[in-house]
This record gives sequence, C-alpha cells and structure tokens, in this order.
Amino acid sequence: MPRWFVALFLLVAFASAGSAQDKKRVAVLDFDYATVQSGVAAIFGSNVDVGKGITDLLVTNLVKSGVYSVIERKALDKVLAEQNFSNSDRADVNSAAKLARILGVDAIITGSVTQFGRDDKSTNVSGGGLGKLTGRFGLGGLSSRESKAVVGITARIINTETAEILGVAEGKGESTRSGTSLLGAGGSSTAVGGGAGDMSSSNFANTILGEAVNKAVQSVAAQLDQDAGKMPTRKVKVDGLVADSTNGTLILNVGSKAGVKVGDHLEVRRASREIKDPATGKVLRRIEEKVGEVVITEVDEGSSVGTFKGDSPAKVGDTVVTGP
Repeated sequence: MPRWFVALFLLVAFASAGSAQDKKRVAVLDFDYATVQSGVAAIFGSNVDVGKGITDLLVTNLVKSGVYSVIERKALDKVLAEQNFSNSDRADVNSAAKLARILGVDAIITGSVTQFGRDDKSTNVSGGGLGKLTGRFGLGGLSSRESKAVVGITARIINTETAEILGVAEGKGESTRSGTSLLGAGGSSTAVGGGAGDMSSSNFANTILGEAVNKAVQSVAAQLDQDAGKMPTRKVKVDGLVADSTNGTLILNVGSKAGVKVGDHLEVRRASREIKDPATGKVLRRIEEKVGEVVITEVDEGSSVGTFKGDSPAKVGDTVVTGP
C-alpha cells in the first residue's frame, strides 16, 4: 500500500476524531403537548404521548445531521427519575439548566407541541355526534370536505451555565395530501395499526398526519443545527481523586456534576514530593508526575468509572485531572 495513501487515511481519521470531540453535547427533553392533549385523544382514541414521539423523531434528525452529540434516552431517563423531574419542569428554564449541569451536557433542548390535527381553515365543525366519531375523524370535528393535517412545534436551546435561551426554533408542517381522516385512507385510526402511537413507524409516516409531523420536525432540526454556533465553548477542568483501583478499573470521586462525561480521557497523577516553607512548614507546592490515563466508561452525578492504562497501577488518592 503506498505511503501517501496511509498518510492520507490517518489524516482523515484524526480529522474525524477531532471533529467528533468538537461537537456540542446536548440532551433533548420530551416535548410538552398539554395544549393539544384533548385533540390528540380525539385523533387516536386515547391519550398518546405525542411529545415523546416528536422528541424521538427530533433526536433521530439531529443525530443524522452530525452537528450535535445527543445523549442517549436511557441515560436521560435515569437522571430524570433520580431527580424526580416532573413534566411541568420541562417548560421551566432554570430547572432544565440544572438538569443539563447534572447530565454534563453543553445545552439542553426543550419544546412544545402547539398545533396537532386538522387544517381548521377547510373544516366545518359540527357539535352533534362528535363523541361517536372521534375514532374516525381528527381534531377539528366533522367536515363534508377533505382537509389537510397541520402540526406546529417550537423548541428552545438553553445554556447550561446561565439558563439563557440561546436559540428558538419554530416548525410548521402541512400535508401535501388531504383526506377525511388524519390517520389513513380508510377514515379510521385503526388504519395505522399497532404503530398509532409510534411516530417513527412507517405506518404513521405514510399518513397525512405523519407527513405533517415529519415536516415540522425536520424544519426545527435544521434551525437547531444552525444555532449550534451560538453555544459558547465550555472548557471543563476536572480535578478529582481515585477512590478505588481494582484490576485496571478506577472509581473516581467526581462525576457529571463536575463536568465528567463518558469517553473523557483524564490524566492520573501522583505526588512525588512536596515543597515546604522552611520557616512555617506549610506545603507550598506538590510536584506531581503522570502515572497513566483513565478513559471514562460510566458516569453518575457524584462519581465515575473508567479503564486505566499506565506503566504502574493507579492507587487510591492519586489525582485525576483534565489533560493539557
């Protein structure tokens, strides 16, 4: 294999690795859908959490674009449960910023569903018999004419440190097709089958409501990508200690609250000697030497776990710091 090819391959690999490390790390909270909840129940025949469904679609779009590094839902849900984070907290900027600090992310994205249903402009609402037919017709009532599906969502990017709103995105999606049903050609919510509440399913995507949802989400995702540059570069300096060292696995006394994230590479250092004031005996400076590196594999709020590599084993009490 030619040397120039190997060199080019390594250059691209290092560039890709650097690009991945430069990504802003965000968490996306489930969108609030309280303002459209009654209409959602009318469309699906039961209360479906469309906020969660829209959030999942947004995360998928953000991951595909590659602008952000998005925290996994399992990790997010675990912290939400531990912090007793309620649905009402999703709309509170200060609560969201606090959660972001615990998660160790650069920013958090919150949002709301503002419109979800039929295009009211082409719908005649009839008061009689609506309760019997909510499984067949969507938000807005009955109409002798076909109507389009319309979905509106808003999103905000919140600064971790200051709770400042860095960017706002608004997306509105409208189906190109129209029909007497939002969920299928047959005019019944059962046309979507088991995927009625799963917005990532192909069944839902093929409905006129699914078309409108996807357009709104794609619009918001594109706007959020453009706002990535508004997020300040946050240099986190980790300073902790090794609490346990067993067979190359270290447990540290610092976690997400101190800015530690899964994948971080931290230096493990050990004091080799102390410089003392000859007059008072006070320690003026500790001279430390690097003994190895730990790669973080697990993080909670107050501690973290990582794999150690070094010439000699790490010891309890060794210092763990951010590398140069």
